[in-house]
Amino acid sequence: MLKQYPETIKVVFKNFPLSNHTYAAKAAAAAMAAGRQGKFWEFHDELVKYYSVVNDNKIKEIAEKLKLDMPRFEADMQDPAILRKINEDYEEGKSIGVTGIPAIFINGKRVKNRSLESLKGMIESEQKKKSAP
Repeated sequence: MLKQYPETIKVVFKNFPLSNHTYAAKAAAAAMAAGRQGKFWEFHDELVKYYSVVNDNKIKEIAEKLKLDMPRFEADMQDPAILRKINEDYEEGKSIGVTGIPAIFINGKRVKNRSLESLKGMIESEQKKKSAP
């Protein structure tokens, strides 16, 4: 969808660490810390790939694989600003009814059917509303 509508779609990523995943909050902090070194999406993708085995060692392994500055990475993981942002994202998600992930919204409307056809239909419907006089 991003390639098909590059001028009208913007992706906004929000953290929503699930409480039933022991390392979810730590993984979110790690991805944001990696983001400070320009590697958020790379770190995110590795976390998704290994979601079932994420632990302290896997987080460190991913950081090393991405050649992050480890002392900076470890300090950033503890930064209160990162931890505050994760909590703000989580609280915002709860306030709009997010209970699980991934959750997709288009112009504030929750997407229930996440098929490509459904997404395309919703995007085109929203575009028509914007272009209507």
